[in-house]
Amino acid sequence: MATILVVDDEADLEILIKQKFRKQIRQNQYQFLFAENGVEALKQLKASPEIDIVLSDINMPEMDGLTLLSELKVSSPLIKSVIVSAYGDMDNIRTAMNLGAFDFITKPINFEDLTITMEKTLEHSKYVKDTLQAIKENNILKMYVDENVLNFMGQREFESTIMSNETIEGTVMFIDICGFTKISETESADTVVNLINSYFDEMVKEIIENEGHIDKFIGDAIMAVYRGDYHLDRAIDTALAISKKISNFAVENSEYKFVPKVSIGLKSGEMVSGNIGSASLKRLDYTVVGDTVNTASRLQDVAEENQILISEDCYKKVKESFKCSKIGSIDLKNKANPITIYEVLE
Repeated sequence: MATILVVDDEADLEILIKQKFRKQIRQNQYQFLFAENGVEALKQLKASPEIDIVLSDINMPEMDGLTLLSELKVSSPLIKSVIVSAYGDMDNIRTAMNLGAFDFITKPINFEDLTITMEKTLEHSKYVKDTLQAIKENNILKMYVDENVLNFMGQREFESTIMSNETIEGTVMFIDICGFTKISETESADTVVNLINSYFDEMVKEIIENEGHIDKFIGDAIMAVYRGDYHLDRAIDTALAISKKISNFAVENSEYKFVPKVSIGLKSGEMVSGNIGSASLKRLDYTVVGDTVNTASRLQDVAEENQILISEDCYKKVKESFKCSKIGSIDLKNKANPITIYEVLE
């Protein structure tokens, strides 16, 4: 359920919003909170940290909407704001945008436009929060288990998540940028880093979109883990999207003498999830280990450019949902017997 704070000194607006969105309120899709001015809004935000977005007028007593935007940039930078005001001149719009407003709607309110804007703002807010959560869970954070990290995450949260060890069911995906080592031999360090980061950024967006978790970055490769319902399907959806997106990305970055392609390996099954590393060095990696992880890595190793490989047991689970082609039996490193593999086509 999304929580929306409406800040406006017009008493009739509260009644109007409750009437217009009564269906969404009944279905627990939206929860609306109300404040008459910026001062009350800041109190509401402090008392209700679950607030997702703010809809605010400009002209209000005690604290106007523009001042509230300035305060939100400092106290609640993750909360996105939409200005809803009769003052729709360009100066007010530019000032609001410069202060961090996500969008601007003029009065009298067109509720169809307001609904679309709210949905768009809530979607962006969710994306930002999901991205920060992924960063929070990223290997970079988990490597440095010192007092600063403990303070950042909270002692109880740290103990219940980072320090927990368990056997899980999920899917591991390894994505490698084929031939990227060559570009590091011809381009400057800044070019190499900026380019690989731009590729990673596009991949991460797709992983997060399909509710995956970035386990780690390994050179020019990514290891991602999927858990929960349809974890294998979501991982394959991601793999297909990344393969297509990175191929198109080459056209947009044609100034580089490098055409990016990816090789991808996936495997689902049981894994051990835990905090692995050296406690004495305060360098620990919350990750997954086991045969499922190793097999996914080996499949990526043998995958060719723009190829997505899965094992036969994975194929049997998704054959009705995805078009696949049988490659045959191959030997994988550290595997006693050959395994049959399939390529995911679409």
